[in-house]
Amino acid sequence: MPPHPNAPARTVLFGAFDRHNFGDLLFPHVLERMLAPRSVCHAGLATRDLRACGGHAVRAFGALAAAARDIPLNVVHVGGELLTCDAWEAVVMLSPPGSTQTLIAQEKAWKDDPLAWAQIHTGVAARAPYLLSRAAFAQVQIDTLLFHAVGGVDLERRDAPFRAEVLEKLRHADHLSVRDRQTRDQLRVQGIDAQLIPDPAVMVAELFGARISNRAAQGAVKTVLQTFPQGYIAIQFDAGFGDDATLDRLACEIARAARKTKFGIVLFRAGAAPWHDDLDIYGRLGARIEGTPFSVFASLNLWDICALIAHSRIYCGSSLHGRIVAMAFARPRINLAHAADATRPTRQAAFAATWEPAEIAATANAHEVAEAIETALNVDAALLRHTADDLVGRYRTAFETFDTFIE
Repeated sequence: MPPHPNAPARTVLFGAFDRHNFGDLLFPHVLERMLAPRSVCHAGLATRDLRACGGHAVRAFGALAAAARDIPLNVVHVGGELLTCDAWEAVVMLSPPGSTQTLIAQEKAWKDDPLAWAQIHTGVAARAPYLLSRAAFAQVQIDTLLFHAVGGVDLERRDAPFRAEVLEKLRHADHLSVRDRQTRDQLRVQGIDAQLIPDPAVMVAELFGARISNRAAQGAVKTVLQTFPQGYIAIQFDAGFGDDATLDRLACEIARAARKTKFGIVLFRAGAAPWHDDLDIYGRLGARIEGTPFSVFASLNLWDICALIAHSRIYCGSSLHGRIVAMAFARPRINLAHAADATRPTRQAAFAATWEPAEIAATANAHEVAEAIETALNVDAALLRHTADDLVGRYRTAFETFDTFIE
């Protein structure tokens, strides 16, 4: 039976939560809680069930749209650096084990005919497939098309056709908000106004503090707390830090920080999708810090990762959302940055510059880690708490505007 013509619109949360990446798994939990009691469904480019690691059962948007028939949809693009993710990157990061290298090798085929390649591999002919448009899904009644707290720090560095597609899609949005000033200012130059709102992950302690505390009292996090009763440094970095020279430098700095603080070292993964964090690299690092108390945190469960960060003495890593979760729990934090990024703002630095006080350092290169950890640990605890509370208030206030678009 077709829906009643006055049936309420169905809200679809759309984003990159069809792969294992810490922030992407967290976003829909925050939006779902903020939008309650309204019901939502979850969509990405691919159908994936990530409930075993704390995520959601996600449907490919194309399949969901085909099943929607005459149901009017509110489509919400939820967080993340969606404005700069191209089709080739998306497909590689979604690739199942065993096919990643084959898809990486197709970079030239993608560049030669990006729209046709994207159609084959993502089901939509788009250079930026994580940005939906009404034109690409003309068979679906999309009542409202929203972009919530998205990022695009490197948009100006992308090629002209990619930028043109992104900007055209944003111009047709019913509401657009971004999570950092750099993205907002780039769009403003193009005549596109965007609301500035903190990343949804700033709400994690406010909304899920009790759940995360309960998680720390059991399983993998409880074991860490028992192993390092004096405290630990939660460390994470992506595969881009895996060359021998960088690992040598990191090992030296991490061992130095452990000696000075007397804290243990816990290495964890904030993402298991291709191009994210790599256990083999952690193993190579571990061999270089022999004698330093450390462990590798095996759990990939979203709530375990949150609890690990929340109960650490300090977070140090390359993940923006590792930083933001540490911030939400008023923990010291420092982001690892590649030396090549020294001349351009990263998403981590852009977020910190937008929302954090100057006394809280944003990033450090591999050779600066020990000193950066010491500096971060000396930041006034009251300032850390004030920053966390302030961003909760700012997010709630900004969310009120977005909320008016969802019936």
